[in-house]
Amino acid sequence: MDIGIGLPATVSGAEPAQLFEVARRADQLGFASVGVIDRVVYDNYEPLITLAAVAGVTENVRLTTSILLAPLRVNAALLAKQAASLDRLASGRLVLGVAVGLREDDYLASGVPLSGRGHRFDEMLAEMKRIWAGEARGTSGAIGPRPTRGDIPLIIGGGAEVAYVRAARFGAGWIAASSITPDQLGESVERLRQLWTAEGRQGDPRVLALAYFALGPDAQRVAGNYLSHYYSFADVTPEAGQRMALTGESAVRDAIARYRSAGCDELLLFPCTADPTQVDLLAPIALR
Repeated sequence: MDIGIGLPATVSGAEPAQLFEVARRADQLGFASVGVIDRVVYDNYEPLITLAAVAGVTENVRLTTSILLAPLRVNAALLAKQAASLDRLASGRLVLGVAVGLREDDYLASGVPLSGRGHRFDEMLAEMKRIWAGEARGTSGAIGPRPTRGDIPLIIGGGAEVAYVRAARFGAGWIAASSITPDQLGESVERLRQLWTAEGRQGDPRVLALAYFALGPDAQRVAGNYLSHYYSFADVTPEAGQRMALTGESAVRDAIARYRSAGCDELLLFPCTADPTQVDLLAPIALR
């Protein structure tokens, strides 16, 4: 199982220098990927722009949106072009995790109706695949640039049956939310593989999951403060936030083992602070 690390792009007040340093250290220490989370109504950096900047200070790590709220982008052609441009600039390292999202405030602020987002999402996925395949649009031909490897891995997020269906139909795999336990993940993987086979897909879908972590002497307080702030829309308390994060070496090791046993191919671990030393603390635990 690959181990990636999240960029602290959703840690309120995180400085660009901290994001770049986390990415550099992840690249140098051997993490498989760096990930970024998407929101609109929050003090966070936009995912595609963040990954474009990070691409310039890294060479090896995959650049993963985990996830991007695709229906908020509305224009499938423009999103396909942005993603392909980033992929080319990053030498084929983009992994585009996408989902519909559930926060009404993001949709209201974007002027996009919440209702009907699933249907629009399906249309966007199909159109992006056609664009990346080089289908002509108008008198000037196809929308370029083409992705480095001819396509971009689409990883579909969501916990409902329809998300598994989308992953089997359009995606290279599926990503679980941080609220999904390893036991629940195993059930989802089984269903996903059934639908994958029913669609006539070859091989196995790639399965990703994400979890939060904090390491060091003040780990529990840091995790509780960050996650209660980030999940304030769900009324998460600092005490509940502490329980949502992996706050010690044994907790991280146990989670990695359990996700691996559940069929996870890649686990993205998101720090609860923008301090780049979290990468150094995590590496000897997670990359053994």
